[in-house]
Amino acid sequence: MENVILSFRDLNVKFTLRGQVLHAIRGVSLDIYQGESIAIVGESGSGKSVFVKTAMGLLDANGFISSGSIRYNGQELADFRTDKDWLKIRGHEIAMVFQDPMTSLNPLKTIGKQILEAVELHQGLRGAAAKKAVMDVLSDVGIDDPQRRYQQYPHEFSGGMRQRVVIAIALACRPKILICDEPTTALDVTIQAQILELIKAMQKKYNLTTIYITHDLGVVANVADRIAVMYAGDIVELGTTDEVFYNPQHPYTWALLSSLPQLGVKGENLYAIQGTPPNLFYEVHGDAFAPRNPKALKIDFVERPPFFSVSPTHKARTWLLDPRAPKVEPPEHIRALREKGGKCLD
Repeated sequence: MENVILSFRDLNVKFTLRGQVLHAIRGVSLDIYQGESIAIVGESGSGKSVFVKTAMGLLDANGFISSGSIRYNGQELADFRTDKDWLKIRGHEIAMVFQDPMTSLNPLKTIGKQILEAVELHQGLRGAAAKKAVMDVLSDVGIDDPQRRYQQYPHEFSGGMRQRVVIAIALACRPKILICDEPTTALDVTIQAQILELIKAMQKKYNLTTIYITHDLGVVANVADRIAVMYAGDIVELGTTDEVFYNPQHPYTWALLSSLPQLGVKGENLYAIQGTPPNLFYEVHGDAFAPRNPKALKIDFVERPPFFSVSPTHKARTWLLDPRAPKVEPPEHIRALREKGGKCLD
């Protein structure tokens, strides 16, 4: 992982709402490497989608980048201001698979026409060549009888098939980076696995860099190379998938992993994180997770922790890693996960 394809540096994103300012992304820095698969995980409202949407200029009208840098192929994306600027990036360079295919697809247009638009716009093909490209990408995403399916409408497809169509539209743009925003939401477990395997196969075939956004760590256990854990608009832990699953360091990561149903014990209540995330209309002091962390230190309420390195590929923003900190053992679920390894997640 030597070639950085997308780099965020000290990114701050804010939204104005009813005269107040919400600080949604708080000084996030992250390098994404060419060809890798990285997952950004965290609770709903943690800032995952907002963070990646900044790389496509898809913030809502009341949102703006207040400071920081987003570098892609030598371009400073944070300086883009118009749709004309962003059209150089959206689709052909960075494409997104949205979480709800029914709101992503036009119910009044056939599936073929919707994919054809992407082919014509981003591949520059016309006529028979464009239609052949549509058939090829439909076959790639596992849709049988593409000639017939080309003429059908979204309502004639199942949820899993509609998600395949949305993936096909993104692939038809021939992007370098594919962002998958909760790509398995509302799909049953069997279809979830199929969609994730499909994205893995397409990443390899099209030489993509993939970014997954999800609140479910279990979803990305077998598809991501690295995991970035996000809380209250900040990345609090970053490492390889094995490091985050089997040697987590931040108390929030402990809490997320403890919430996995696979770690539940029959007859006992599933673990739930107590409390609620902080109100980002107000300045956050110290570690944002401290009020919900039963093992919080006094300094957690006073000063924001820096990143501490656990290994060359693993770091976490927690005072527990400071050499002066008392030794705090992780919860029982995390110790079990370390001891049993992947068997816990089967």
